[in-house]
Amino acid sequence: MKRLSLAPLRPLALPFFLGILTVAGFSPFDIFILPVVTLALLFRVLRQAHGHWTASRSGLVFGLGMFGAGVYWVYVSLHDFGGMPLPVAVVVTALFCTVLALFPALLGALQGRIGGTPTVRYLLVMPALWVALEWTRGWLFTGFPWLALGYSQAPDSPLAGYAALFGVYGVSLLVAVSAGALALLGERPLRKGLALALLAGVWLGGWGLKQVAWTQPVGEPVSVSLLQGNIPQEMKWRPEKTAATLKLYRDLALGSRGRLIVMPETALPLFIDQIPRPYYESLAAHAVELNGDVIMGAPEYDGQHYFNSVLAFGVEPVQLYRKVHLVPFGEFIPLKPFGPWLVHQVLNIPLDDFARGADNQAPLRAAGQKLALAVCYEDVFGEEMIRALPEATMLVNISNDAWFGESVAPWQHLQIARMRALETGRYMLRATNTGVTAILDQRGATVKIAPQAEITRLDGMAQGFSGATPYVRWGNLPVLAALVLMLAAGRWRRR
Repeated sequence: MKRLSLAPLRPLALPFFLGILTVAGFSPFDIFILPVVTLALLFRVLRQAHGHWTASRSGLVFGLGMFGAGVYWVYVSLHDFGGMPLPVAVVVTALFCTVLALFPALLGALQGRIGGTPTVRYLLVMPALWVALEWTRGWLFTGFPWLALGYSQAPDSPLAGYAALFGVYGVSLLVAVSAGALALLGERPLRKGLALALLAGVWLGGWGLKQVAWTQPVGEPVSVSLLQGNIPQEMKWRPEKTAATLKLYRDLALGSRGRLIVMPETALPLFIDQIPRPYYESLAAHAVELNGDVIMGAPEYDGQHYFNSVLAFGVEPVQLYRKVHLVPFGEFIPLKPFGPWLVHQVLNIPLDDFARGADNQAPLRAAGQKLALAVCYEDVFGEEMIRALPEATMLVNISNDAWFGESVAPWQHLQIARMRALETGRYMLRATNTGVTAILDQRGATVKIAPQAEITRLDGMAQGFSGATPYVRWGNLPVLAALVLMLAAGRWRRR
């Protein structure tokens, strides 16, 4: 009997390991230099590959390692909390990671067709292709920009200084250019000099930009209270638990002395019109006593559509924000009529067909601030978050990350929030059901953070800011223009 040989798999072991190692660059590990090193090594693997198919396979296994290690928590959401049978959850998670891995596979397939010399390929073609594919992943099929390399640099890396200019994709581009320069160090001496000069310029420039104040404080700091109810996901929608949940959040709110009291996404397991009037009035009276307001997450039904909404009330008139960017299958059903079968027969999702809120909703006025709201997943999309700016003075993200259990996902989500603070030059308030609840300053640094998986109230101070960073003014346009120019230059140099 002929022995099975593992020899064909050995060349794929390195890119797979590099993909796994890349995840350590993100929270909660925060080794921000790692993605630069792993991407540099991937670039060298791709350039040395024999043929487009070999390079594509190397890119694919890098992606499988990166997304398998970085978004494995999809399985936790589907199986542990969504009720999906274990074999099905494993298959769905594997398919999801494989689809995401197709983007690095495309990098492998395309880089050899565009770039010629090592300098052109490392410094122009590969970085531009990586970020172009990352940007595409951020909007295709509603988008999944999780683990964009730029997030790994927030908030401590010198490259985070570029976030206010170019956003997360601009930071990703500089990570990729740095990786290309590092890969170029293995080439001839003249190229080593170019690579070292480029690395020094990019990283010293980022350090200098971190010293720039792009926005200015406006008004006095405001006292805030972020409520974390720590309601287990499997208990959240049980009717017999409703009264206990209402009491828990009322007690947390009434014990607060903050002018701005913020509850998590769908904190109350009732539709807004089902909330008992005495309950609402007691919270409103407490807020008025403090000359402040309450921000409450709750589902809404307007007689025709369901919305994942945020209610603001207190000193200011009652206001509503309706979530715009919905999660496929979790909040709306794509691919009808097949979607309902998956949601109702395979998953255990209580509310599954929300309607989108209107684009360009005005910031909510509360406690003397103008708040740019993001519900859960919405803060992953920086280009959407800046719609409320520069009018908004503060960012607020309410979320229910209980779906992720004790995985790395809540910490990755916190790092994404840090990037939004850096991009906009605004404080970010995160109120979550189970964590990570935090107050972040305009540089993405932690002002105060609550312990995860505990019933708690995070009390602190937050400062409003005015002004517009370059990213707020221009969004992703400068980066997209740079990608076009880099790819065009790479193609021209090949001719």
